[in-house]
Amino acid sequence: MSTHLTGKRVIILGGSAGIGLATANAAASEGADVIIVSSNQERIDKALATLPESAQGYAVDLGNEAAVRDFFQGTGSFDHLVFTAGDRLLLGKLEDISSSDVQAAFHLRFLGTWNAVKYGSKHILPGGSVVLTTGIAGARPQAGWAAGASICGAMESLTRALAVELAPIRVNAVSPGVVKTDLWADIPVAEREAIYQNIGNALPVRRVGEVADIAQTYLYLMREGFSTGQVIVVDGGAVLV
Repeated sequence: MSTHLTGKRVIILGGSAGIGLATANAAASEGADVIIVSSNQERIDKALATLPESAQGYAVDLGNEAAVRDFFQGTGSFDHLVFTAGDRLLLGKLEDISSSDVQAAFHLRFLGTWNAVKYGSKHILPGGSVVLTTGIAGARPQAGWAAGASICGAMESLTRALAVELAPIRVNAVSPGVVKTDLWADIPVAEREAIYQNIGNALPVRRVGEVADIAQTYLYLMREGFSTGQVIVVDGGAVLV
């Protein structure tokens, strides 16, 4: 077992479910002291039940700049900042989506990330890092994905810019493909499983991703001390086919 995260303090924004919670569990299993943050106290309490007793959780409105600022003012120093928070994807034709819808879509995923790094990076210890989240829609958008692809493209550019501006803090991002998360929860189970199977069969690895698959990439970027400004794609080969 790797010991590179033993004793490290890791803050995961969006850590109460999905990829964020999987990353929290993986980091904790390697000895990290984990702090999870999301806007829903009930989900935090449920997530903490799956984590070691040393884990902490806080309800913070990640779309509220003042709330994010106040949270980081009270956290003290830490080693790694991970941002996985996100809401439902905005999908639809250009003519059907209003500019206010697009602004709302950018609010948490992009501006939430911006504010988290703005206030959190001041407290990162030497050798620490930031790991952000984007997606393969920026590299391979489908019809109806103009808003989502734009957010992903913006996140990739932000990652590279922050790696330069915040050096020597390392800033990288993970770009997942289709993963079994709560983003698909509104779809009936049978239909959802059929979607997973159809998409998975078309991929070189013959399956869609699990949150545990993606979590290992966040851990790699925290452990590995030389990469910065990089976007690592973990998609089962989706951008190839």
